[in-house]
This record gives sequence, C-alpha cells and structure tokens, in this order.
Amino acid sequence: MDSLLPLARAAAERLKARGETIAIGESAGGGLVSAALIAQPGASAFFIGGTVIYTPQAGRALRDRTTLSLKGLDPLTPPFAQELADGYRTQMGCDWTTSEMGAAGPAGSPYGPKPGTAVVAISGPVCKARMVETGTDDRIANMRAFGRAQLELLLECLDAADAR
Repeated sequence: MDSLLPLARAAAERLKARGETIAIGESAGGGLVSAALIAQPGASAFFIGGTVIYTPQAGRALRDRTTLSLKGLDPLTPPFAQELADGYRTQMGCDWTTSEMGAAGPAGSPYGPKPGTAVVAISGPVCKARMVETGTDDRIANMRAFGRAQLELLLECLDAADAR
C-alpha cells in the first residue's frame, strides 16, 4: 500500500479542497485504494465508503441492480466497469466513485482475461474507463498496479473536471 499513498494524498487534497466526496468499488485490488484514502488525514471529509466485491455471490448481494444496466455488457471491459461505477455513484449519493475488477493472479479471470488484467473506471463530473494489463501473474504486484491505475485515473478525471 505504501506505493499508493502519494497518489491517495494528492487525490485526498483535491477532493477536500473541492468539497467533494468519493466512494470506492474494488475487486481484485482487495481494498488497497480504500485503505490508502482512509490513511489520509481528514478522510471523513471526503471518503464515503468502499466495497470489495470479490465474487459473483457478493456482487449479487451487495449491488443494487436497479441502478445498473449490465445487460449485453461483457465483464472485464471498460463499458462494464463504467456502468458499475455509474451505478455505484447513484447508490452512494456522492460526487465521485471508482470501479475496479480484474484477475490479480496467479490464475486468470473466470470471464477469460489472463492474470494481470483489470479494468478501472471513474464516475463523476468526468467519467472514464480503461483496461490495465501488467503482463505478469504476480498477485501482489498486480493488486498494487490495479490500485495505482485506479488512483491515477481518478487524478486524471479530477484534472479534466478542473479544466472545464
């Protein structure tokens, strides 16, 4: 998690300065982004909460299906992750949300992608989603890379919102 702290600090400072809130949705990242954000002083001013949905069973139990339109979307794709982030934002009633799902390793995803593959998305005044491919099956390294990608995309979206 230490490698995520500088990115989380930058995001926390920006969110606090803007008076905005965020909720974090994670899967293969295992909660590292939530932990990095909560570690920031004054986290209660911007951090609403987070979920780690690691199995389809948890997804069915924890996601409010009325806020999602996943029909026809393939899992582990940018459109799927964007829909998750958008739905989670509605559910949580906050300014920003993230979504991440992937295969940290050593095995691939039951949906097909190889280890080291994830998709991350941000929902807010600016929305973006992208694939992450590390090329390794190193579970811990992939979890960190997925978290880093999530925070980097958040900072990119915050920048884009500032430019508007």
